[in-house]
Amino acid sequence: MKTQFLCGNGQVPPTPGPDWMRRLIAIADWLFRLHCGWAERGKRKEKCLLLKHHVLWLKPAPTELNRPGSDMRRVTLFVNGTSSNGKVVAVYGSLEDLLSVASSKLGIRASSVYNGNGGLIDDITLIRDDDVLYVSEGDAFEDPQEDFRGRERGQTHTDWLTLNVGGRCFTTTRSTLVSKEPESMLAHMFREKGGWDNKQDSQGAYLIDRSPDYFEPILNYLRHGQLIINEGINPLGVLEEARFFGIEPLAEQLETLIKSTQPPDDHSPLTRKEFIRFLLATTTKSELRCQGLNFTGADLSRLDLRYINFKMANLRGTNLIHANLSGANLERADLSMACLDGANLQGVKMLCTNAEGASLRGCNFEDPAGIKANLEGANLKGVDMEGSQMTGINLRVATLKNAKLKNCNLRGATLAGTDLENCDLSGCDLQEANLRGSNVKGAIFEEMLTPLHMSQSVR
Repeated sequence: MKTQFLCGNGQVPPTPGPDWMRRLIAIADWLFRLHCGWAERGKRKEKCLLLKHHVLWLKPAPTELNRPGSDMRRVTLFVNGTSSNGKVVAVYGSLEDLLSVASSKLGIRASSVYNGNGGLIDDITLIRDDDVLYVSEGDAFEDPQEDFRGRERGQTHTDWLTLNVGGRCFTTTRSTLVSKEPESMLAHMFREKGGWDNKQDSQGAYLIDRSPDYFEPILNYLRHGQLIINEGINPLGVLEEARFFGIEPLAEQLETLIKSTQPPDDHSPLTRKEFIRFLLATTTKSELRCQGLNFTGADLSRLDLRYINFKMANLRGTNLIHANLSGANLERADLSMACLDGANLQGVKMLCTNAEGASLRGCNFEDPAGIKANLEGANLKGVDMEGSQMTGINLRVATLKNAKLKNCNLRGATLAGTDLENCDLSGCDLQEANLRGSNVKGAIFEEMLTPLHMSQSVR
């Protein structure tokens, strides 16, 4: 702290030279140790040197007295309307500086400050040391005592809740709805008071527009953790309620229960053994009708499947390696993720077939009799058809995005309007192929066996 010497009359003496000042300070320091004391001047006590004929007053220099915030004050800040999680800060500078500190400490956009009586503070000089202040984002002052009393009432009275579900009332506790499944809709509805704008009836019960018969097993599950369904209650209804309220563990239990009580369905996939029985019981001249049957994951490799009607059949993930599907009808069938490597597909009908992700490496689509394979509108995204013989094949408006057609024979193929985006056509023979209107964005045409003319792709 800078020190200024005053004469007995309180006036500042003329500024002496530097040498004289050093001597005076040394003498004053010696005298201060011997004769330092307190004396009253006006209404304040100030430290002074008690000399024989003079009183030498010691006080801060005027520049320090006039500096804003030299008398540091500390205050306690709370968010408006609360009396917890307060922050103790020092008050310096202007009111804007205090608001900036409050925004940082309390995590809000502070715009106004109130004292404990709700008075708006608009000047920093009105703040005293150890004041308790309430900071708001521009809203009116809220008495923190009301919030405290409300929490006390909530702890003693409102832990019990009444739910009006579809006209029937259920009484339970807030902890029952929140503790067991903290991520459920019920937990979010009743975890914090005022968190959701829950409507109440005239008796104060919370209104929930759901079925009371199906809600009761859910409430009991939240109480003791066991799934108990009374006789006459459909588990499917309870399952829908569990999904609605977001109680996933209960929904999984209900799904298992429903599956265990249902009779076995008729949609189980056919096995290789069962299908061979059908083949042996049918003459080669008869057309085997397999329309809409389920062959998911079945092993049909190396079987004679000529001219069989697989229309709309489920062949997802089926093993058809080296199978003879000549003349077969696979229209709108599901061949996704199936394996048909080396299969005979001469004259096959695969209109609008879904073969996404399937493997057709080394397949033969070329029929010596001149019957062209028809894959018009088929979904062949990501298929691997490397090395396949596809002379004259019809792939009109089919989707071959990200497909692999390396070293394929596509001579005379119809690819009009086909989506060949990012398709690998390296080493393909596209002589006389029709590419009009096809999408070849990002397609690879490296090591082509024959030149590709613009007339093939542009009308």
